[in-house]
This record gives sequence, C-alpha cells and structure tokens, in this order.
Amino acid sequence: MKAVILAAGEGMRLRPLTVSEPKVMIPVANRPVLEYVVDALVKNDVHDIVVVVGYRKERIMSHFEDGKKFGARIEYVVQEKQLGNAHALSCAKDRLSGEFMVLPGDNIVDKRAVGDLLNAGACPCALVVESENPSKYGVVTIEKDTIRGVVEKPHDMISNVILTGLYVLNDKVFKHIDQLIASGEYGLSNAVQASLQELPVKPVFSDGLWIDAVYPWDLLELNAAALEHLSVRTSGKIESQVSISGPVGIGEETVIRSGTTIYGPVLIGEGCEIGPNVTIFPSTSIGNSVSIEPYTVIKNSILMSNCSIGAHSYLSHCVFGYGARSQSHLMGPGAESFVNIGDEFYKVPHMGSIVGEDTSFGSGVVIEPGTIIGAGCKISSAAKITRNLPNRALVT
Repeated sequence: MKAVILAAGEGMRLRPLTVSEPKVMIPVANRPVLEYVVDALVKNDVHDIVVVVGYRKERIMSHFEDGKKFGARIEYVVQEKQLGNAHALSCAKDRLSGEFMVLPGDNIVDKRAVGDLLNAGACPCALVVESENPSKYGVVTIEKDTIRGVVEKPHDMISNVILTGLYVLNDKVFKHIDQLIASGEYGLSNAVQASLQELPVKPVFSDGLWIDAVYPWDLLELNAAALEHLSVRTSGKIESQVSISGPVGIGEETVIRSGTTIYGPVLIGEGCEIGPNVTIFPSTSIGNSVSIEPYTVIKNSILMSNCSIGAHSYLSHCVFGYGARSQSHLMGPGAESFVNIGDEFYKVPHMGSIVGEDTSFGSGVVIEPGTIIGAGCKISSAAKITRNLPNRALVT
C-alpha cells in the first residue's frame, strides 16, 4: 500500500517557529516531526510514500531526499497554494490508485497507531481518538461501528471522539473531493462527511501514540511524549562530578562540565557545551551546538540548535527557536497563562515563553509566562517582557 503524507502547510498558529521552517520540520526530541510519521510507516512495511509539499518545501526535500536513508521510497508533489488538506490530497491523485493511506505530517504517531489502522480490515477507515478538547477538531458521531457524521470544530459538545487525519481510503474519494473543491470547500474531513452515504467509514481506535501540535505550547507535550521512548546513546565528554539520572542522550563532541546535574529523560545534541554547574530537568531537548553557561536551570523545554543561554538563567516550559541567544540572568519562568494568538486567548495550564529564531536578549531580562516573542527580535538588558512581540521587534 502507498501512503500520502500531507506536509504543505506553514502552521500559522505555530508562528514564530515557522518563519523559516514548515511546521512538519519543527524538531521534537531533536527530530523533525515528519520523521516520526515516516518511521511509523516504514516499521509497518509501508515504504512507498508520496509527500505533498508547499511552504518551504526545499527544507523537507533536502532533509528526506529520496527517502533511502529512512528506509523509504519518497516522491514529492507540490501544492502551489495551501488551500487545505483535501486540495493537498487531490494534488497527489495522479500518483494513486486503489487503496492508499493518508497521514498528516505534523502529528507524532507510532508504529502501533499506524498498524492498527492498516489492520482494521476495512476501507475506508479513519483513526479516531477521544479528546479533552474536541472543539479544535473534526468531531465524529458513531453508530454500529460506522461514522455517521462529522462536524468540524463544533461550538457545542457533540462528542469527544475526533478525527486524527489518518485514513485508509480508495480512489473513489476523489469524486467527492473534486466536488467539494468546486464548491469552495477544502477540508479533508468535509470530503469524508460528503462520502459517508456512498462509502461508510469505519472508525478505528488505537492504544498507539497520536499527538498533534496546533499551538506552540503543544510542542512541549509532543517533546515529552517522544522523550518517553528515548533510546539512550551517550557520547561526548563528561567531566568529573557530573550527576546523570534517568535516560539521557548526549551527542558527539558535546562537553558536560563539572557540577552539572541532569535528570532524564533529556536529549542533548552534538557539539554542545553545558556548564559547569548547570541543572537540566526532565522532558528537555537541546539541539546541536548549544551553549548553556554556568548556574543556569532548564526545565521541560526545547532549545533548538545554535542557541546560547547565559549564566544564572532560568527557563521553564519554554521553546527557543534556532539561534536564539541570551546574556546572563535571563528569567523565563512557567506558570498558568492566558496566551494571545491572533484575536483569541487560550488558557494554558503551564507555559513559559515561546521565542523565535535569532532573537537576542541582553542581561537581566525577565519574560512573563505565556509570552510569544517573534523571530529576529533584539531585547536590551533589564527589560521586562509582558506582551507578545512581532518579528524583528526592538526593545530598549
């Protein structure tokens, strides 16, 4: 069976982390999210994969190339305008016949979730899960082991069972997709809804892993889940009087200086310099060529490659984009927050700050929990950041 991965979108709600990367290439546990999808397919002997690309497509294509190093055979289709998942799938129509699998490229899924869908013995079928926040998704009603209805992002509570975006379909679905596109509808869940009478869709529940990232703070949940399955591999140089407990991966040419304490699960990339006397708490991922200076504390955070964090800093539940850097005494605590994205406010149980790539901080900066700071910002010493900042903002 061939698989189609939908990976054309920017991920506007994940800004500023998608300024130069498509959302499927955001690193979680130091791997692009899309790698987890490809890996789950290959582990189920699905090797022929069509990836629909669009926004920043070159970042995906240069990383995966023909798929050989990932055990796959990957071909690419370009969605020139990002008009929704149904339109994205229709771009791959000429590469598909018979039954095929569809997966979103911005979710983390594991071998079991994909396997349960493949082994459901029905086509079409859809992977569904119970959700605590069903209003963000396409919600389904189920009768007699068949999906009877789909309501996209309902205001009222209909059900807590949602579509994940993973399907086994056949080429008959394109008739409904073409009709929807002609009427100005572009969502794949709309195509599923339109086809229900002619093509009953079987819901498939799984105990496997499925997590998606809709908002920037969701990346912390993805990261923690990925680290739960961390394969420990320790390289680099670990000086004396370093304390490491739990699963901790350390990359080549990384130096962990004396007095540093690391509580796993933690993943540290290659060419990093950590410490001395740094403390890193669980569910933290640190990319390549990252510097963390003495007496700094990092908790439940993602620091992408080429970040530099000054001495005596404190970061909790933060996501720092590529090349973000600070001088000493940066304070980024985490707490319950009301986070502003667009015209909406979201209550997040525990969040620090989201910082875009290449943003720099002077010394003694304090960032209020729940703050989103754009890419390329320059923030002077002793500033207190209490509101979101756009890309390239200057704070003096």
